[in-house]
Amino acid sequence: MKKLLLSLIFITSLTACSQSKNEIMQNTNINANNIVEEITKQIKHYPSEKQYTFNYNNHMCYFEILVNDMPSFKEYDEAQTGSAFLINDAIFKSGKQKVTYKIYPASSEVLPDNTDLKLTLSSYDQKNKNADDVTYMEYSIPKNEKKVTENYSKYTFSGAGKTFYEGSFDINVEVPYTNQSPFEKAQDLRKMDKKELEIKLVKEYNKVRSIYQSKDKDQVARLLFDKLKNQMVAEYASPEKVKAAWNEAGEILFNSDIEILPIEKYQMRFFAEGRLVALYADGSNPKTKGDNALICNMKSGYGKGLLELKHLFYIPQGETEFKVY
Repeated sequence: MKKLLLSLIFITSLTACSQSKNEIMQNTNINANNIVEEITKQIKHYPSEKQYTFNYNNHMCYFEILVNDMPSFKEYDEAQTGSAFLINDAIFKSGKQKVTYKIYPASSEVLPDNTDLKLTLSSYDQKNKNADDVTYMEYSIPKNEKKVTENYSKYTFSGAGKTFYEGSFDINVEVPYTNQSPFEKAQDLRKMDKKELEIKLVKEYNKVRSIYQSKDKDQVARLLFDKLKNQMVAEYASPEKVKAAWNEAGEILFNSDIEILPIEKYQMRFFAEGRLVALYADGSNPKTKGDNALICNMKSGYGKGLLELKHLFYIPQGETEFKVY
């Protein structure tokens, strides 16, 4: 499964000003010609521009990471690997941030006792290329200690035998920017009737699906705007980087032969303390496990394979219709 790289592509907010059934009033001033300029206007630069990352090592498990209850990273391909991912896009201001991890068995029905996941929080300053990375903390999932001899202990995963394990911890970060999320004061969708919400959300997904299938550049620009703006602000992006992100989106969405797959075999998930909701693949297809249910089949052009379009939906206070992040 191909992934949308956080540093390059995001598919987001939906809008329009006509009465078309596939349009919603959101970001109506944005179009394909001005999206780069409008995003660039929002970006500020500072003497120090920290990018925060988590290095990870997993063993005998798949996992998801959420930062501030926002999906940040997932690993469903390799049961034992290590790499790193950026988290600035999920950090809206300085201070305490909540990190949640969800662990799933990789090759058995339950988590084995040698399951492991280590996360190391670091940062680098992109304004100072010669400075060393700074490491703030290391976190390992809970282990049980069993004394084998006086000088030797065996450690086993505390969640061994479970089909799923979830935990969380807090981190403190300092960023020079403040991003106000458009869903900050959105309704708690968990309080709505679940079936009614699901019907409404499926309808909204199909609107978005139709927009992407039509390859309407202006509407896609409006879809992309909110989340891409947040990402570029959090990454202190240069005008060239913003332009590159939009150009790559165009190569994928406009210049390739793509098919947006039907919305089916999904489960509904809530994020951001209930203010965001999305449909996720139910896991019956290993190629889409852990992915948003809005999936693009790349037939030719930029590449081939499946591409996840990472939409999240919210309803502002006092309103009844969805907006997209």
